[in-house]
Amino acid sequence: MATVDNPDEKRPGKKPEREELATDQQIRRRMLKAFGWFGLASLVPYGVWKWIRSQPKEAGLPKVFRKVLNTNEQLANGYFSNAHLAPTFPKEMAAKNVRVNGKDGLRSALDKDVWRLQVERPGQQPLSISLDELKALPKQEIIFQFKCIEGWSQIQHWGGVNFAEFVKKYQLGKKDGSEEWYSYVGMKTPDGGYYVGIDTPSALHPQTILAYEMNDEPLTDLHGAPLRLIIPVKYGVKNLKRIGSIWFSDERPRDFWAERGYDYHVGL
Repeated sequence: MATVDNPDEKRPGKKPEREELATDQQIRRRMLKAFGWFGLASLVPYGVWKWIRSQPKEAGLPKVFRKVLNTNEQLANGYFSNAHLAPTFPKEMAAKNVRVNGKDGLRSALDKDVWRLQVERPGQQPLSISLDELKALPKQEIIFQFKCIEGWSQIQHWGGVNFAEFVKKYQLGKKDGSEEWYSYVGMKTPDGGYYVGIDTPSALHPQTILAYEMNDEPLTDLHGAPLRLIIPVKYGVKNLKRIGSIWFSDERPRDFWAERGYDYHVGL
């Protein structure tokens, strides 16, 4: 794993890889993080904790916790605004060794020379878009503090296509014959090993990009080549690497970590 070369960035202690944690460990760990109750295990009586764990689960969590996360999401959506921008930084502050975290969706081989972005369109033929076609659109760069829900952060430099401009170019995201947007955007890797669902307002945030460059160079495999999502208003788990397909829906698309105990919104 690459080291962080910026003195202002957080350097966490060594932690086990997420895929090595048992499901029960993952669920309990995320419940602690989601509510900030780092002393929960020692403060809550065993009987109460046992009762909580015995409750029916919804999307990877006992229902009582999932209800709280859903309420938090509603509050976050209430104050979300395109005017609220993530802080940006000078290029010289960007990490040269960009941290890699997670390989889900990247484990199978991919021929980048024949890769094309597949875009599903309700009631229409899907689009198949090459990387060169995406690069023909105006390029947008962003240098911001990428934040992982596990606790680390790093200033990173990315370049690509503004997602809202991409949507506008290909006339995507709106229901036929209206100006009404679909509620969600879904994305997944070509092998289906990783997938995210994102609320449309966040996807259309002016800092959201489909990135094909990192530090002015083409993406590497471990950072999601040939195309990945960079969405500064979300934690890293929503920044899908190696995008294979995109679609729009009024029903929540599946989300890899929401199914494993995180909240769906995961906004900053």
